[in-house]
Amino acid sequence: MGLKTKYQYTYFIQPYIVDETKYNKYILKLLKDKNCEFKIFEKEKDLDIYNYFLPHIRAYAFPTFEYRYDKLKDFKELSDEVKAKIVSKHNMACFDYKLEKDIQGKMGEEDGIFFSIAKIQIICFNTGICFIAIKTHVEETQDFADLLDFNYRFKTINSEFSSLKNYENIKIQTDIFNDIKDISELISQITGTYQRKISGTKQEFGDSGFYSYSYVCVENDKWNEKNPLLYIENDFYKYANALPRNYSSDFNSKNIEQNLHIIDKFKYSKISLTKTCANVFCSGVDTFNYTKLPYQYENEYFYTYILTLYQKMFLKKLNFDFKEYERIGKMRLKFIGFTKQIWEKEITTDDMGSLFYKTVKETLELDELYDEIKTKYEIVYKDLNIEKNNSYYSIIIILLIFSLIFNTINILFLMYLLK
Repeated sequence: MGLKTKYQYTYFIQPYIVDETKYNKYILKLLKDKNCEFKIFEKEKDLDIYNYFLPHIRAYAFPTFEYRYDKLKDFKELSDEVKAKIVSKHNMACFDYKLEKDIQGKMGEEDGIFFSIAKIQIICFNTGICFIAIKTHVEETQDFADLLDFNYRFKTINSEFSSLKNYENIKIQTDIFNDIKDISELISQITGTYQRKISGTKQEFGDSGFYSYSYVCVENDKWNEKNPLLYIENDFYKYANALPRNYSSDFNSKNIEQNLHIIDKFKYSKISLTKTCANVFCSGVDTFNYTKLPYQYENEYFYTYILTLYQKMFLKKLNFDFKEYERIGKMRLKFIGFTKQIWEKEITTDDMGSLFYKTVKETLELDELYDEIKTKYEIVYKDLNIEKNNSYYSIIIILLIFSLIFNTINILFLMYLLK
């Protein structure tokens, strides 16, 4: 009998960029959308998130924790236009895209895989960098192989290459959507006309497909004291890399592992990280793995991952914008602000959370990207200062020449008068 799942979910995360000059209008559009609800974090309701993040990160990413009592009441009574002005100044704003009920879907024909979309979140930063996160469940099956196939196929439905693949067998079985292509249309509706188009950077900003953020707890009969992970290692590596069940017969886990970072602090759970995947793989032999862990991974770790993805997107965007020399001064201020606000800061004192954050940054090669931009900026800014100084020197020399000519004329005129 094949590997079975006890519980699972997968978030598919799509980044996009809104033109900064239109960000306020975009936030207003979301506030006016009857399907969108601005998410207000409350200490009592979101206590785990409140305790997990350090105070400066709470102030940076979750300013609505301060919306309490009269302040919260007054905010709710404001017009959408006034709310938009306030929210657009927040570093981060979250919206829940309301669904009347879970969206049911199916992949394949008669023996296809049923799945549901349980939640859609929109997370925006005031730099214009935003994310859509779609939470899915595989339904009516416990076969781990079905989860592999689903994650592999769903991950690229919104990519520019999706038309080259056979996606007509992934069906959304609800009155809301007719087929999988309508999910792409929904994403387009959410991003709206305010999305910024950056030519030549599609792969960098998510147009090549979703990031996957997945959790699975497998039945403990295959992973326990008598049956080590080694026996299901192939399944683990396929899941970690969002590969299908039938991934080549010459599957080589060592080659796959070279592109993979694994956190294995606990005996019966592993977190695997690649450049586009963050996945938890655990065994039901430990009750914590299917009680506390899935909630923790969906909340504290989820926002940790979003904050790290944001850093990647911000640095990529800044790297691209370096081509616009006339904006170098503004970019310098943004880079300095980014460094002070989030780059040089710890985000949590939680040991596992700190390890997760550190490993995600390492996997995404953020230090290398940051150093590259810092070096490039220093060279460009120094070059611009040299040009600026040269201009100043030229002006000074011209003024000196004019001054010399003027003084010479005055001296000659005085000498003429003395005669």
